[in-house]
Amino acid sequence: MIASFAEPALLLGLVAVPIAVAAYLLVQRRRARYVVRFTNVDLLANLVPRAPAWRRHVPPALYVAAMTALVIALARPSAMVAVPREDATIVLAMDVSGSMLATDVAPSRLDSAKQAASAFVDQLPATFRVGLVTFGTAAQVVVPPTTDRAEVHAALDALQAEGGTALGDAIATSLQVARTVTDEAAGADPGASPSPSPSASPDPAATPDPTEPPLVATVLLSDGANSTGRLEPGDAAQDAAAAGMPVYTIALGTPDGVVTVEDDQGILHRVEVPPDTDTLAAIAETTDARSFEAPTASDLQQIYQSLGSRVGTREEPQEVTQWFAAAGLALMVVGAGFAAHWFNRFP
Repeated sequence: MIASFAEPALLLGLVAVPIAVAAYLLVQRRRARYVVRFTNVDLLANLVPRAPAWRRHVPPALYVAAMTALVIALARPSAMVAVPREDATIVLAMDVSGSMLATDVAPSRLDSAKQAASAFVDQLPATFRVGLVTFGTAAQVVVPPTTDRAEVHAALDALQAEGGTALGDAIATSLQVARTVTDEAAGADPGASPSPSPSASPDPAATPDPTEPPLVATVLLSDGANSTGRLEPGDAAQDAAAAGMPVYTIALGTPDGVVTVEDDQGILHRVEVPPDTDTLAAIAETTDARSFEAPTASDLQQIYQSLGSRVGTREEPQEVTQWFAAAGLALMVVGAGFAAHWFNRFP
């Protein structure tokens, strides 16, 4: 859809379009009157055995459409186009609770999550900063936002699963990272807002666009219900929504997932660990993001590929003059081709 014109005054040339249509209709009317004056109808039928009917109107219609497209092209139109964000920060919030040891997603939920997260990081533009937040019994910033992909990969490879699931605290910690990024972009003192780590300042190699706030989005992957932590997931999601940080959620695992845990007496128990899809979907809806279910490793890979295009684009006007100019020339060529083929004249 056209958003604006660089030379709107030139759109006055569109006045020529209805004038051309009116002139064409007038010529057709005069031609019909001339035919009526030709009283020898039988001879006329022999001279023109087949009337061109609707075909005679096709070339002129194409010429009028070409004229319209070319006049619009002269006005230099712009349309809203989705373009990549170059100043985005993606916070990966990875569940490292004990339930991530379940093997219903081979080789395990945690290994599959680490592999897919690494592939997702590699798909992002080089200027995107990536931070890593992990949460088990507690949430912590493992890697502050950085463009150093090797650092993120190394941290992902080193993840180990144990403890409970502090889902609400994971969102709160991710939000702290987002606030730090926003404050740095605005030139504010990072100490003015809570900071998850003294080293959590953004990588200076990536310079955000000063004309608008940086895009910060969280991709949260978890397989279980909130079981510990200070904040409830719903309350943390409300805080993220108020700050404008979308939280894309991925529920990893199947309803049949189980893990073996040892109690205080050293006895092993098999515990069912189905993913809490309802809570994760509610988090995404609250923060104006999307939720996904990933029962297999291949499904998780496809979701990360989809997220790579969703969280890193923005709408901005781009000139589309060439589209209308090309359409106008194409319509003229097609119209001339029909005229030459059907009526042996050009144009």
